[in-house]
Amino acid sequence: MVLLREITTAVGVDFVQRVRSAGDCRLPEVLGGGCAIFDADGDGLLDLYFIDTGDEPENGAANRLFLRGVDGRYTDATETSGLGDRGFGTGVAIGDIDNDGDADVYVGNWGEDALYRNDGTGRFENVTARAGIGGSHVTSSVAFLDYDLDGFLDIFVLHHVVPDAHRICRGRGREREFCSPRAYRHTPDTLYRNRGDGTFEDVSASAGIGAVAAAGLGVVVGDFNEDAWPDIYVANDQVANQLWINQKDGTFRNDAIALGVAYNGQAAPEASMGVTAADVNNDGRLDILCSHLLGETNTLYLSRGTSGFTDATDETAPGRPSFPYTGWGVALFDIEHDGDLDMAVVNGAVDRKAVTNVGVTAAFWREYAEPNQFLLNEGAPSFRRAAGVAEFTSPAEVSRGLAVGDLDGDGDLDVVITNITGPARIYENVAPKVGRWLRVRAVDPALRRDVYGAKIVLEGSDRPQCRSVSPASSFLSSSEPTVHFGIAPGVEVRRLAVRWPGGDWERYDVPGLDRELRVERGGGLR
Repeated sequence: MVLLREITTAVGVDFVQRVRSAGDCRLPEVLGGGCAIFDADGDGLLDLYFIDTGDEPENGAANRLFLRGVDGRYTDATETSGLGDRGFGTGVAIGDIDNDGDADVYVGNWGEDALYRNDGTGRFENVTARAGIGGSHVTSSVAFLDYDLDGFLDIFVLHHVVPDAHRICRGRGREREFCSPRAYRHTPDTLYRNRGDGTFEDVSASAGIGAVAAAGLGVVVGDFNEDAWPDIYVANDQVANQLWINQKDGTFRNDAIALGVAYNGQAAPEASMGVTAADVNNDGRLDILCSHLLGETNTLYLSRGTSGFTDATDETAPGRPSFPYTGWGVALFDIEHDGDLDMAVVNGAVDRKAVTNVGVTAAFWREYAEPNQFLLNEGAPSFRRAAGVAEFTSPAEVSRGLAVGDLDGDGDLDVVITNITGPARIYENVAPKVGRWLRVRAVDPALRRDVYGAKIVLEGSDRPQCRSVSPASSFLSSSEPTVHFGIAPGVEVRRLAVRWPGGDWERYDVPGLDRELRVERGGGLR
Protein backbone atom coordinates (compact mmCIF):
# COMPACT_ATOMS: atom_id res chain seq x y z
CA MET A 1 0.00 0.00 0.00
CA VAL A 2 1.63 3.22 -1.22
CA LEU A 3 0.76 6.54 0.44
CA LEU A 4 3.00 9.00 -1.42
CA ARG A 5 4.28 8.65 -4.98
CA GLU A 6 6.89 10.94 -6.51
CA ILE A 7 5.72 12.56 -9.76
CA THR A 8 8.31 15.33 -10.21
CA THR A 9 9.59 14.34 -13.64
CA ALA A 10 6.18 13.21 -14.84
CA VAL A 11 4.67 16.66 -14.31
CA GLY A 12 7.60 18.55 -15.88
CA VAL A 13 9.33 20.14 -12.88
CA ASP A 14 13.14 20.22 -13.13
CA PHE A 15 14.23 22.64 -10.40
CA VAL A 16 17.56 21.95 -8.65
CA GLN A 17 18.50 24.28 -5.81
CA ARG A 18 22.00 25.69 -6.24
CA VAL A 19 23.85 26.34 -2.99
CA ARG A 20 27.47 27.39 -2.69
CA SER A 21 29.71 24.40 -1.95
CA ALA A 22 33.18 25.93 -1.44
CA GLY A 23 33.65 24.28 1.94
CA ASP A 24 34.24 27.43 4.01
CA CYS A 25 30.89 26.86 5.77
CA ARG A 26 29.24 30.27 5.81
CA LEU A 27 26.19 29.80 8.00
CA PRO A 28 23.45 31.19 5.68
CA GLU A 29 24.33 28.48 3.15
CA VAL A 30 23.05 25.75 5.46
CA LEU A 31 19.54 27.26 5.48
CA GLY A 32 18.79 26.47 1.84
CA GLY A 33 15.62 27.84 0.25
CA GLY A 34 11.91 27.13 0.55
CA CYS A 35 8.93 26.84 -1.77
CA ALA A 36 5.37 28.10 -2.19
CA ILE A 37 2.12 26.59 -3.48
CA PHE A 38 -0.33 29.22 -4.76
CA ASP A 39 -2.38 30.32 -7.76
CA ALA A 40 -0.03 32.78 -9.42
CA ASP A 41 -2.03 33.55 -12.56
CA GLY A 42 -5.62 33.36 -11.30
CA ASP A 43 -6.71 30.36 -13.34
CA GLY A 44 -7.81 28.29 -10.34
CA LEU A 45 -4.86 25.89 -10.58
CA LEU A 46 -2.08 25.69 -8.02
CA ASP A 47 1.34 26.76 -9.25
CA LEU A 48 4.79 26.18 -7.71
CA TYR A 49 7.47 28.71 -6.79
CA PHE A 50 10.96 27.60 -5.78
CA ILE A 51 13.55 29.76 -4.01
CA ASP A 52 17.14 29.45 -5.19
CA THR A 53 20.28 30.61 -3.41
CA GLY A 54 23.54 30.75 -5.36
CA ASP A 55 27.03 31.83 -4.32
CA GLU A 56 26.64 34.97 -2.19
CA PRO A 57 24.32 37.98 -1.79
CA GLU A 58 25.85 39.71 -4.81
CA ASN A 59 25.71 36.60 -6.99
CA GLY A 60 22.48 34.79 -6.22
CA ALA A 61 20.59 32.34 -8.40
CA ALA A 62 17.21 33.04 -10.00
CA ASN A 63 14.08 31.70 -8.31
CA ARG A 64 11.73 29.80 -10.60
CA LEU A 65 7.96 29.79 -11.12
CA PHE A 66 6.16 26.80 -12.63
CA LEU A 67 2.57 27.24 -13.83
CA ARG A 68 0.23 24.25 -13.80
CA GLY A 69 -1.71 23.47 -16.96
CA VAL A 70 -5.08 21.79 -17.30
CA ASP A 71 -3.23 18.59 -18.27
CA GLY A 72 -1.51 18.51 -14.87
CA ARG A 73 1.93 19.39 -16.22
CA TYR A 74 3.95 22.44 -15.26
CA THR A 75 5.59 25.03 -17.51
CA ASP A 76 8.50 27.25 -16.45
CA ALA A 77 7.10 30.79 -16.51
CA THR A 78 9.93 32.48 -14.62
CA GLU A 79 11.00 34.86 -17.36
CA THR A 80 7.54 36.09 -18.33
CA SER A 81 6.35 36.32 -14.72
CA GLY A 82 9.13 38.56 -13.42
CA LEU A 83 9.60 36.35 -10.35
CA GLY A 84 13.17 35.32 -11.15
CA ASP A 85 14.56 37.15 -8.15
CA ARG A 86 18.35 36.76 -8.11
CA GLY A 87 19.07 37.36 -4.46
CA PHE A 88 20.60 34.68 -2.23
CA GLY A 89 17.17 33.25 -1.52
CA THR A 90 15.81 31.78 1.69
CA GLY A 91 12.12 32.09 2.57
CA VAL A 92 8.91 32.99 0.77
CA ALA A 93 5.43 34.15 1.80
CA ILE A 94 2.25 34.65 -0.21
CA GLY A 95 -0.46 37.24 0.47
CA ASP A 96 -2.63 39.86 -1.23
CA ILE A 97 -1.04 43.13 -0.08
CA ASP A 98 -3.47 45.47 -1.89
CA ASN A 99 -6.79 43.57 -1.74
CA ASP A 100 -7.12 43.36 -5.49
CA GLY A 101 -7.90 39.65 -5.53
CA ASP A 102 -4.57 38.19 -6.56
CA ALA A 103 -1.57 36.75 -4.70
CA ASP A 104 1.55 38.84 -4.17
CA VAL A 105 4.95 37.44 -3.17
CA TYR A 106 7.53 38.31 -0.51
CA VAL A 107 10.97 36.80 -1.08
CA GLY A 108 13.41 36.56 1.83
CA ASN A 109 17.11 36.81 1.03
CA TRP A 110 20.53 36.94 2.58
CA GLY A 111 20.76 40.61 1.77
CA GLU A 112 17.91 42.79 0.55
CA ASP A 113 14.50 41.11 0.52
CA ALA A 114 12.06 41.62 -2.34
CA LEU A 115 8.32 42.29 -2.56
CA TYR A 116 6.52 41.48 -5.81
CA ARG A 117 3.06 42.77 -6.73
CA ASN A 118 0.87 40.62 -8.97
CA ASP A 119 -0.98 42.42 -11.78
CA GLY A 120 -3.66 39.71 -11.81
CA THR A 121 -2.37 37.84 -14.85
CA GLY A 122 0.65 36.17 -13.26
CA ARG A 123 3.06 38.98 -14.05
CA PHE A 124 4.86 40.46 -11.07
CA GLU A 125 6.46 43.85 -10.47
CA ASN A 126 9.24 44.39 -7.93
CA VAL A 127 7.81 47.07 -5.62
CA THR A 128 10.34 46.68 -2.79
CA ALA A 129 11.68 50.23 -2.79
CA ARG A 130 8.32 51.88 -3.38
CA ALA A 131 6.73 49.81 -0.60
CA GLY A 132 9.40 50.77 1.93
CA ILE A 133 10.79 47.29 2.53
CA GLY A 134 14.41 47.55 3.62
CA GLY A 135 17.28 45.93 5.50
CA SER A 136 20.10 43.62 4.53
CA HIS A 137 19.84 40.89 7.14
CA VAL A 138 19.80 37.11 6.76
CA THR A 139 16.05 36.59 6.42
CA SER A 140 14.69 33.12 7.10
CA SER A 141 10.92 32.52 7.21
CA VAL A 142 8.26 35.13 6.46
CA ALA A 143 4.52 35.36 7.23
CA PHE A 144 1.62 37.57 6.17
CA LEU A 145 -0.98 38.45 8.82
CA ASP A 146 -3.43 41.22 9.61
CA TYR A 147 -2.19 41.91 13.13
CA ASP A 148 -4.21 45.12 13.67
CA LEU A 149 -7.41 43.90 11.92
CA ASP A 150 -7.55 46.92 9.63
CA GLY A 151 -8.20 44.74 6.58
CA PHE A 152 -4.69 44.91 5.10
CA LEU A 153 -2.09 42.17 5.37
CA ASP A 154 1.05 43.06 7.29
CA ILE A 155 4.38 41.21 7.07
CA PHE A 156 6.41 39.49 9.78
CA VAL A 157 10.02 38.78 8.78
CA LEU A 158 12.38 36.48 10.70
CA HIS A 159 16.12 37.05 10.80
CA HIS A 160 18.70 34.43 11.68
CA VAL A 161 22.22 35.68 12.61
CA VAL A 162 24.73 38.30 11.48
CA PRO A 163 27.33 36.43 9.37
CA ASP A 164 30.99 36.85 10.24
CA ALA A 165 33.43 35.72 7.57
CA HIS A 166 36.25 35.67 10.12
CA ARG A 167 34.49 33.16 12.38
CA ILE A 168 35.91 29.67 11.78
CA CYS A 169 34.60 26.51 13.43
CA ARG A 170 35.90 22.97 13.08
CA GLY A 171 34.43 19.50 13.53
CA ARG A 172 35.84 16.56 15.45
CA GLY A 173 38.22 15.74 12.61
CA ARG A 174 39.41 19.38 12.52
CA GLU A 175 37.68 19.97 9.18
CA ARG A 176 35.81 23.25 8.61
CA GLU A 177 32.24 23.01 9.85
CA PHE A 178 29.21 25.26 10.19
CA CYS A 179 29.31 27.24 13.44
CA SER A 180 26.56 27.19 16.02
CA PRO A 181 24.28 30.25 15.83
CA ARG A 182 25.51 31.03 19.34
CA ALA A 183 28.83 32.02 17.77
CA TYR A 184 27.23 34.99 16.01
CA ARG A 185 25.37 38.15 16.87
CA HIS A 186 21.59 37.79 16.68
CA THR A 187 19.13 40.19 15.07
CA PRO A 188 15.58 41.19 16.11
CA ASP A 189 12.81 40.23 13.73
CA THR A 190 10.89 42.82 11.71
CA LEU A 191 7.19 43.67 11.61
CA TYR A 192 5.96 45.76 8.68
CA ARG A 193 2.56 47.43 8.99
CA ASN A 194 0.60 47.77 5.75
CA ARG A 195 -0.55 51.38 5.44
CA GLY A 196 -3.12 50.40 2.82
CA ASP A 197 -1.67 52.68 0.14
CA GLY A 198 0.98 50.34 -1.23
CA THR A 199 3.57 51.24 1.39
CA PHE A 200 4.70 49.62 4.62
CA GLU A 201 6.00 51.00 7.91
CA ASP A 202 8.56 49.23 10.10
CA VAL A 203 6.78 49.09 13.47
CA SER A 204 9.09 46.51 15.08
CA ALA A 205 10.17 48.84 17.88
CA SER A 206 6.76 50.27 18.77
CA ALA A 207 5.12 46.82 18.58
CA GLY A 208 7.67 45.31 20.98
CA ILE A 209 9.01 42.86 18.40
CA GLY A 210 12.33 44.67 18.15
CA ALA A 211 13.06 44.25 21.86
CA VAL A 212 14.35 40.67 21.47
CA ALA A 213 17.27 39.52 19.30
CA ALA A 214 17.23 35.81 18.52
CA ALA A 215 18.18 33.40 15.73
CA GLY A 216 14.76 32.96 14.12
CA LEU A 217 14.14 30.11 11.69
CA GLY A 218 10.45 29.12 11.62
CA VAL A 219 7.25 31.12 12.11
CA VAL A 220 3.55 30.34 12.32
CA VAL A 221 0.62 32.67 12.93
CA GLY A 222 -2.44 31.59 14.92
CA ASP A 223 -4.81 32.57 17.70
CA PHE A 224 -3.01 30.84 20.55
CA ASN A 225 -4.93 32.42 23.44
CA GLU A 226 -8.43 32.16 21.90
CA ASP A 227 -9.23 35.87 21.78
CA ALA A 228 -9.81 36.02 17.99
CA TRP A 229 -6.68 38.12 17.34
CA PRO A 230 -3.61 36.74 15.52
CA ASP A 231 -0.53 35.85 17.58
CA ILE A 232 2.93 34.89 16.30
CA TYR A 233 5.02 31.88 17.33
CA VAL A 234 8.73 32.00 16.43
CA ALA A 235 10.97 28.91 16.39
CA ASN A 236 14.49 30.04 17.32
CA ASP A 237 17.79 28.27 16.78
CA GLN A 238 19.29 27.12 20.13
CA VAL A 239 17.68 29.92 22.15
CA ALA A 240 14.23 30.27 23.73
CA ASN A 241 11.31 30.35 21.31
CA GLN A 242 8.91 33.30 21.34
CA LEU A 243 5.13 33.47 21.49
CA TRP A 244 4.12 37.03 20.68
CA ILE A 245 0.62 37.52 22.08
CA ASN A 246 -1.33 40.28 20.37
CA GLN A 247 -2.31 43.01 22.84
CA LYS A 248 -4.94 44.43 20.42
CA ASP A 249 -3.40 47.91 20.58
CA GLY A 250 -0.63 47.52 18.02
CA THR A 251 1.76 45.86 20.45
CA PHE A 252 2.81 42.30 21.30
CA ARG A 253 4.02 40.66 24.52
CA ASN A 254 6.31 37.63 24.52
CA ASP A 255 4.48 35.11 26.73
CA ALA A 256 6.38 32.01 25.59
CA ILE A 257 7.76 31.22 29.06
CA ALA A 258 4.47 31.82 30.85
CA LEU A 259 2.54 29.69 28.35
CA GLY A 260 5.05 26.83 28.31
CA VAL A 261 6.42 27.01 24.76
CA ALA A 262 9.76 28.78 25.18
CA TYR A 263 11.54 25.56 26.19
CA ASN A 264 10.85 21.84 26.08
CA GLY A 265 9.44 19.86 29.00
CA GLN A 266 12.91 19.64 30.56
CA ALA A 267 13.08 23.47 30.63
CA ALA A 268 15.83 23.49 27.98
CA PRO A 269 16.02 25.54 24.79
CA GLU A 270 16.24 23.54 21.57
CA ALA A 271 17.51 24.19 18.07
CA SER A 272 14.07 24.85 16.63
CA MET A 273 14.00 24.84 12.82
CA GLY A 274 10.52 24.39 11.37
CA VAL A 275 7.16 24.89 13.03
CA THR A 276 3.50 24.33 12.34
CA ALA A 277 0.28 24.79 14.32
CA ALA A 278 -2.80 22.57 14.05
CA ASP A 279 -5.44 20.91 16.20
CA VAL A 280 -3.74 17.54 16.67
CA ASN A 281 -6.14 16.11 19.26
CA ASN A 282 -9.42 17.57 17.90
CA ASP A 283 -10.26 19.66 20.95
CA GLY A 284 -10.80 22.89 19.02
CA ARG A 285 -7.46 24.48 19.96
CA LEU A 286 -4.21 25.00 18.06
CA ASP A 287 -1.27 22.84 19.11
CA ILE A 288 2.35 23.54 18.10
CA LEU A 289 4.91 21.20 16.54
CA CYS A 290 8.60 22.17 16.19
CA SER A 291 11.30 20.26 14.33
CA HIS A 292 14.76 20.14 15.90
CA LEU A 293 18.43 19.27 15.71
CA LEU A 294 19.95 15.80 15.81
CA GLY A 295 20.06 14.62 19.44
CA GLU A 296 16.87 16.52 20.26
CA THR A 297 13.29 15.46 19.62
CA ASN A 298 10.73 17.01 17.34
CA THR A 299 8.57 18.55 20.05
CA LEU A 300 4.76 18.63 20.25
CA TYR A 301 3.09 21.15 22.54
CA LEU A 302 -0.60 20.45 23.22
CA SER A 303 -2.78 23.43 24.04
CA ARG A 304 -4.55 23.63 27.41
CA GLY A 305 -6.50 26.70 26.33
CA THR A 306 -5.84 30.03 28.00
CA SER A 307 -3.64 28.33 30.64
CA GLY A 308 -0.93 27.52 28.09
CA PHE A 309 0.68 24.41 26.58
CA THR A 310 2.13 21.08 27.71
CA ASP A 311 5.10 19.30 26.13
CA ALA A 312 3.37 16.06 25.08
CA THR A 313 6.23 14.69 22.99
CA ASP A 314 6.79 11.57 25.10
CA GLU A 315 3.15 10.58 25.39
CA THR A 316 2.33 11.17 21.71
CA ALA A 317 5.55 9.50 20.44
CA PRO A 318 6.81 11.78 17.62
CA GLY A 319 10.10 12.31 19.44
CA ARG A 320 11.97 9.01 19.39
CA PRO A 321 11.93 8.53 15.57
CA SER A 322 13.31 12.06 15.13
CA PHE A 323 16.22 11.75 17.56
CA PRO A 324 18.88 10.70 14.97
CA TYR A 325 17.97 13.47 12.49
CA THR A 326 17.83 17.24 12.06
CA GLY A 327 14.33 18.31 11.05
CA TRP A 328 13.39 21.35 8.99
CA GLY A 329 10.14 21.60 7.01
CA VAL A 330 7.17 20.05 8.81
CA ALA A 331 3.46 19.61 8.09
CA LEU A 332 0.41 18.11 9.80
CA PHE A 333 -2.35 16.86 7.49
CA ASP A 334 -4.75 13.94 7.14
CA ILE A 335 -3.27 11.75 4.43
CA GLU A 336 -5.84 8.92 4.49
CA HIS A 337 -9.01 10.79 5.61
CA ASP A 338 -9.47 9.07 8.95
CA GLY A 339 -10.15 12.26 10.89
CA ASP A 340 -6.75 12.90 12.47
CA LEU A 341 -3.59 14.70 11.39
CA ASP A 342 -0.47 12.84 10.26
CA MET A 343 3.08 14.22 10.27
CA ALA A 344 5.60 14.82 7.50
CA VAL A 345 9.11 16.05 8.36
CA VAL A 346 12.04 16.67 6.01
CA ASN A 347 15.57 16.26 7.35
CA GLY A 348 19.14 17.28 6.61
CA ALA A 349 22.17 17.53 8.88
CA VAL A 350 24.24 20.59 9.79
CA ASP A 351 27.28 18.47 10.74
CA ARG A 352 28.95 15.94 8.45
CA LYS A 353 27.71 12.35 8.54
CA ALA A 354 28.83 9.26 6.63
CA VAL A 355 25.84 8.85 4.33
CA THR A 356 25.85 7.84 0.65
CA ASN A 357 23.37 9.84 -1.37
CA VAL A 358 22.27 9.82 -4.99
CA GLY A 359 20.08 12.93 -4.92
CA VAL A 360 22.65 15.54 -3.89
CA THR A 361 24.64 16.88 -6.82
CA ALA A 362 27.49 18.64 -4.96
CA ALA A 363 30.06 16.40 -3.27
CA PHE A 364 30.43 18.74 -0.29
CA TRP A 365 26.78 18.33 0.73
CA ARG A 366 26.58 14.53 0.49
CA GLU A 367 27.79 14.10 4.05
CA TYR A 368 24.84 16.19 5.29
CA ALA A 369 22.17 13.99 3.74
CA GLU A 370 19.45 12.33 5.84
CA PRO A 371 16.20 10.48 5.07
CA ASN A 372 12.86 12.18 5.61
CA GLN A 373 10.10 10.91 7.90
CA PHE A 374 6.37 10.32 7.75
CA LEU A 375 4.38 9.37 10.87
CA LEU A 376 0.75 8.24 10.95
CA ASN A 377 -1.52 9.44 13.73
CA GLU A 378 -3.34 6.55 15.37
CA GLY A 379 -5.58 8.83 17.40
CA ALA A 380 -5.47 10.28 20.93
CA PRO A 381 -2.94 11.48 19.36
CA SER A 382 -0.23 8.84 19.00
CA PHE A 383 2.24 8.75 16.11
CA ARG A 384 4.03 5.77 14.54
CA ARG A 385 6.26 5.34 11.50
CA ALA A 386 4.22 4.87 8.34
CA ALA A 387 4.65 2.13 5.77
CA GLY A 388 4.09 2.86 2.09
CA VAL A 389 6.13 6.09 2.02
CA ALA A 390 9.49 4.75 0.81
CA GLU A 391 9.67 7.21 -2.08
CA PHE A 392 9.43 10.02 0.48
CA THR A 393 11.61 8.55 3.24
CA SER A 394 14.22 6.40 1.48
CA PRO A 395 16.35 8.95 -0.41
CA ALA A 396 18.97 10.53 1.83
CA GLU A 397 19.10 14.21 0.84
CA VAL A 398 19.65 17.61 2.43
CA SER A 399 15.98 18.62 2.59
CA ARG A 400 14.75 21.99 3.81
CA GLY A 401 11.43 23.42 2.55
CA LEU A 402 8.09 21.61 2.67
CA ALA A 403 4.63 22.77 1.58
CA VAL A 404 1.29 21.01 1.08
CA GLY A 405 -1.69 21.62 -1.18
CA ASP A 406 -4.22 19.84 -3.36
CA LEU A 407 -2.22 20.13 -6.57
CA ASP A 408 -4.44 17.90 -8.69
CA GLY A 409 -7.84 18.91 -7.30
CA ASP A 410 -8.80 15.42 -6.13
CA GLY A 411 -9.59 16.39 -2.54
CA ASP A 412 -6.44 15.29 -0.73
CA LEU A 413 -3.18 17.08 0.05
CA ASP A 414 0.00 16.55 -1.94
CA VAL A 415 3.54 17.40 -0.82
CA VAL A 416 6.33 19.54 -2.30
CA ILE A 417 9.86 19.68 -0.84
CA THR A 418 13.19 21.38 -1.64
CA ASN A 419 16.71 19.99 -1.31
CA ILE A 420 20.08 21.73 -1.04
CA THR A 421 21.97 21.01 -4.31
CA GLY A 422 19.31 18.45 -5.14
CA PRO A 423 16.05 18.40 -7.08
CA ALA A 424 12.78 19.67 -5.72
CA ARG A 425 10.42 16.75 -5.34
CA ILE A 426 6.65 16.54 -5.77
CA TYR A 427 4.71 13.74 -4.11
CA GLU A 428 1.18 12.83 -5.08
CA ASN A 429 -1.05 11.64 -2.27
CA VAL A 430 -2.21 8.20 -3.41
CA ALA A 431 -3.09 6.82 0.03
CA PRO A 432 -6.16 4.57 0.09
CA LYS A 433 -8.87 6.64 1.75
CA VAL A 434 -10.84 5.23 4.66
CA GLY A 435 -13.18 8.22 4.90
CA ARG A 436 -14.33 11.31 3.07
CA TRP A 437 -13.12 14.89 2.76
CA LEU A 438 -14.07 18.56 2.77
CA ARG A 439 -12.05 21.58 1.70
CA VAL A 440 -13.01 25.08 2.83
CA ARG A 441 -11.87 28.45 1.52
CA ALA A 442 -12.69 31.48 3.71
CA VAL A 443 -13.05 34.75 1.80
CA ASP A 444 -14.10 38.30 2.62
CA PRO A 445 -15.81 39.73 -0.50
CA ALA A 446 -15.16 43.28 0.69
CA LEU A 447 -11.43 42.55 0.86
CA ARG A 448 -11.44 40.31 -2.26
CA ARG A 449 -9.05 37.82 -0.64
CA ASP A 450 -8.63 34.84 1.67
CA VAL A 451 -9.12 35.77 5.31
CA TYR A 452 -5.87 34.91 7.05
CA GLY A 453 -6.62 34.21 10.71
CA ALA A 454 -10.11 32.77 10.20
CA LYS A 455 -10.83 29.76 12.42
CA ILE A 456 -12.90 27.03 10.77
CA VAL A 457 -14.54 24.31 12.87
CA LEU A 458 -16.18 21.20 11.45
CA GLU A 459 -18.83 19.97 13.88
CA GLY A 460 -20.28 16.47 13.83
CA SER A 461 -21.07 13.34 15.76
CA ASP A 462 -17.39 12.94 16.64
CA ARG A 463 -15.08 15.51 18.24
CA PRO A 464 -14.94 18.82 16.33
CA GLN A 465 -12.07 19.44 13.96
CA CYS A 466 -10.45 22.89 13.92
CA ARG A 467 -8.35 24.53 11.20
CA SER A 468 -6.78 27.98 10.94
CA VAL A 469 -6.27 29.87 7.67
CA SER A 470 -2.54 30.59 7.78
CA PRO A 471 -0.42 29.39 4.85
CA ALA A 472 2.96 30.42 6.32
CA SER A 473 4.42 27.58 8.39
CA SER A 474 6.90 24.71 8.05
CA PHE A 475 10.32 26.19 7.15
CA LEU A 476 10.90 28.95 4.60
CA SER A 477 7.69 27.90 2.83
CA SER A 478 4.04 28.70 2.15
CA SER A 479 1.23 26.20 1.64
CA GLU A 480 -2.19 26.52 0.02
CA PRO A 481 -4.54 28.69 2.16
CA THR A 482 -7.63 26.51 1.61
CA VAL A 483 -8.10 24.27 4.66
CA HIS A 484 -8.67 20.52 4.46
CA PHE A 485 -10.63 18.06 6.60
CA GLY A 486 -10.58 14.28 6.52
CA ILE A 487 -13.75 12.68 7.88
CA ALA A 488 -13.64 9.22 9.41
CA PRO A 489 -16.15 6.51 8.45
CA GLY A 490 -19.41 6.74 10.38
CA VAL A 491 -18.95 10.38 11.40
CA GLU A 492 -21.98 12.52 10.71
CA VAL A 493 -21.05 16.08 9.74
CA ARG A 494 -23.57 18.60 11.01
CA ARG A 495 -22.28 22.15 10.78
CA LEU A 496 -19.46 24.33 9.67
CA ALA A 497 -18.60 27.18 12.03
CA VAL A 498 -16.32 30.06 11.10
CA ARG A 499 -14.91 32.57 13.58
CA TRP A 500 -13.69 35.57 11.69
CA PRO A 501 -10.80 37.69 13.00
CA GLY A 502 -12.19 39.94 15.71
CA GLY A 503 -14.56 37.28 17.06
CA ASP A 504 -17.70 37.16 14.89
CA TRP A 505 -19.05 33.63 14.34
CA GLU A 506 -21.06 32.38 11.39
CA ARG A 507 -22.49 28.86 11.16
CA TYR A 508 -23.75 26.89 8.19
CA ASP A 509 -25.24 23.52 7.40
CA VAL A 510 -22.86 21.43 5.30
CA PRO A 511 -24.55 20.64 1.97
CA GLY A 512 -22.43 17.55 1.31
CA LEU A 513 -18.98 16.05 1.47
CA ASP A 514 -16.19 15.34 -1.02
CA ARG A 515 -16.32 18.90 -2.26
CA GLU A 516 -14.76 22.34 -1.81
CA LEU A 517 -16.84 25.02 -0.13
CA ARG A 518 -16.30 28.77 -0.35
CA VAL A 519 -17.37 30.61 2.80
CA GLU A 520 -17.90 34.34 2.34
CA ARG A 521 -17.92 36.63 5.34
CA GLY A 522 -21.47 37.86 5.75
CA GLY A 523 -22.54 36.08 2.58
CA GLY A 524 -22.88 32.38 3.37
CA LEU A 525 -21.65 29.32 1.51
CA ARG A 526 -20.84 29.09 -2.17
